[in-house]
Formats: sequence, C-alpha cells, structure tokens
Amino acid sequence: MAKKTPLYDIHLKLNGKMVEYAGYNLPVQYSSIIEEHNAVRNNVGLFDVSHMGQFIIEGKDALKFINYIISNDITNLKVNKIRYSLLLNDNGGIIDDLLVYRTNEEEYMLVVNAANKEKDYSWILDHLIDNVIIYDASDNICQIAIQGPNSENVLKKITNQIPEKFYSFIDDVDIDGTKVLISRTGYTAEDGFELYFDSNDGIKIYNLLLENGKEFGIIPCGLGSRDTLRLEGSMPLYGHEMNENISPLDIGLGNFVKFDKIDFIGKKALKDNNKTRVGLKVIDRGIVREESEVYFKDKKIGIITSGTFLPHLNGAYAMAIVDKDYSTIGNIVECLVRNRKIKAEIVALPFYKR
Repeated sequence: MAKKTPLYDIHLKLNGKMVEYAGYNLPVQYSSIIEEHNAVRNNVGLFDVSHMGQFIIEGKDALKFINYIISNDITNLKVNKIRYSLLLNDNGGIIDDLLVYRTNEEEYMLVVNAANKEKDYSWILDHLIDNVIIYDASDNICQIAIQGPNSENVLKKITNQIPEKFYSFIDDVDIDGTKVLISRTGYTAEDGFELYFDSNDGIKIYNLLLENGKEFGIIPCGLGSRDTLRLEGSMPLYGHEMNENISPLDIGLGNFVKFDKIDFIGKKALKDNNKTRVGLKVIDRGIVREESEVYFKDKKIGIITSGTFLPHLNGAYAMAIVDKDYSTIGNIVECLVRNRKIKAEIVALPFYKR
C-alpha cells in the first residue's frame, strides 16, 4: 500500500489528482501541468517533496566516510553549505544522485531520491566504518519546495532569515513556532527554496506559504510540472538519465567526479565509453519519449532518456545518450517513435536557464 506524506489531506482538499509515485500517494497536478509549469517560471509554485529521503550521518570520521562513498569531494565543504554528488557502485554505475548538507563539523544530511531510499540506506550501511553512525530521518521530516522568481518574496513575509546564495542553508529558523531548515535549492531551473521541518507541522507550514503567497500568484504544483520544469532545465532524473549501468561520464556529470581524491567507490572502474548526453529540439510534429532509438543517417547512435512538450519553450524537446562522434550541435537526427522517424536537431544544454 502506498504511503501518505504529511500533506496528503491538503492535497485532497485542494483537489489534487493523486497518483502513486515512488511508493507514495502524491498529486500529479491540481489545475493543469501547463498552468503549474508557467506559474513557476513567471511567479511561484509550491511542491510537496516529502517523499524524498533524508539520512543523518554523524561522527568523528563522518567526513572521511562520506567522501569515500560519493564521487564528489566535500573536504572543503563548509557548515551551512550543500554539494551535489553521486553515489556509485563498484562498477562505476550510478546508485543515486544526492545532496550533501553539512549541518555542523561532525554531522551531515544526505538528501536522496524517494525511489532509492531503501537501496541507498542499505548500501551505505554495508560500507559503514567505525566512529560513524547513520539514521534515516525521512519519516519524521516534511519537505516543501517553493520555486519561482517570487519565492523569496513569499518567504520574506514569514521570516527574515533567508539564505542568500544557491546551495546554502540556514538551520533552526523559527516560522510560527516551528524550527525549519531553509535551503536555497530546487529542481526546477528557477530560484527557489526547500524547507525541512517536523512532519507534524506539515499542513500548518504549507497553508502559511499558500496564504502569504497569494499576492505573488502562488499555486500548488504537482509531479507533472516538476518533471517538465526539470527537463526544460535539462536536469537528469534517476531512472531516466541515470541508473546502475550508466556512468556519470556518459551523461556529462564528470564535473561531479573528483579523480584527484585518494579513493572513492567506483573510481577504478570509471572510464570514458565515448557516450554523452545531448539535447534535442524536435523539428517534425510529434513528441519523442524515453527509450525511442536515435539515428544519424540510418545509423543507430543512441536512445532517448526523457522527452515531452515543454510549456515555457513552447515546443517538444528531449534528452538522449548518444555516441560522442555524432553529438555535434546542429546535427539533424531521427528518433524512432511507433515505427515513424521524427526529425530533431541536437541543441545546447540546458534548454532553459534563468
């Protein structure tokens, strides 16, 4: 049976269209995906992301341990800062992508994808070292994302403690009696914030944001617009651009792999497989979806990982993993969709940048 987030009742009250995703009942949309997408691009939108996982890792050797299990380097990560990284298996495939929050000198929070929570936790436990402890805080935390150019204006109505820089956070912010961690992060390619706090206060904080956001055009948003927003921003999604058989080097995430570290899991197995992630702008009529084959002059060169109509750009776009030899921007390729070839042009990533 699918789990309910702390905000389940408010989704029903607001007429959210509920679906099962990553083991949770979540709203795919309220009004329409296009309306919600454009609200985030132009004003501000509110997302329930309580299905995400939050692991607390602490101890004298927490830094040493985390640096070994992730591909990025957090040696110089300061308290109240965040770093994106990848959790790799022994073969260099991606177990998950995650955010590392440094909450104090010996404590960190890892934010992981909902569908991978149990797998990630088990993997980390299997590699745990002395002087380090981990616990899964996910069930006790409500996580809300407020995204869009007016998101800061909304927050300013309920607190004056707002992180100034992207990938930074402020902890223990008092909002109507609730202690909240506010990070300047998101998954929409817009400015925005994510709030973490006790799950018992979920509906109270959600309603507070909705009420204070009215003058800025805030609306509740679902999974559908979250996906179109991340694709418009060309952000990879686990299960699409990433899985345990795909190397970060195959999808343009080499910047988050630090080979100058002494060691990390998967380091020895990583090698360039002559693949890369590209953006495609569909030229012909139609939508190109994941798993469609990509051809260049009748030669199969790759496969679509994500694709749909993108509202702000008003066109059909896709991302694909292809052979590097055919990845030149401007190349015209064909995507096989239901036995019909649809032309697309390779374009620069990201498709959209605020």
